Amino acid sequence: MKSLDTIIAQRYSPRNFADRSVSDESIRQVFEAARHAPSSYNEQPWRFIYATREQSETYQKLLSCINEYNQSWATGAPILMLSLAKKHFSQNGKPNRHAWHDTGTAVGFLLLKATELDLYAHQMAGFYPDKAREAFNISDEYEPVVMMALGYLGEEERPEKPRKEINEFAFAGNEKVL
Repeated sequence: MKSLDTIIAQRYSPRNFADRSVSDESIRQVFEAARHAPSSYNEQPWRFIYATREQSETYQKLLSCINEYNQSWATGAPILMLSLAKKHFSQNGKPNRHAWHDTGTAVGFLLLKATELDLYAHQMAGFYPDKAREAFNISDEYEPVVMMALGYLGEEERPEKPRKEINEFAFAGNEKVL
């Protein structure tokens, strides 16, 4: 079993996916990981709409919601998905200002589990939320957050992406942040 540090270091957002289907069990496992993410008041505001390439009608609908540049490579992924955040708390109807954060945490858990399973995901901000809302009849209660392509890594050179030093984003107590 891989250590969490290894999984975190291995996580990568490719633009080239292998022509290989992802098993139903692996799909279940990544959503099971998302299910266990923490959330404000245990609201679990995240929702996912996904399709495998074999579910061609839904897959094409998801693909049509992605901008042209991202479509050029995302079409190679065996799974496309859209994450959504529920904007109000179920218990009292008040706005949930933490919904995007909580949805992002669920996506983070999903990404880590995917990486453990040797799957790779590429998140995309380049999509059309209004088109997704229309294509999937998404109510105003939910906000489209991010699209993702998921699958096994294809042939691709993995470029090194520089990461900020810890002291550039973590500040102890009285340190000046900005």
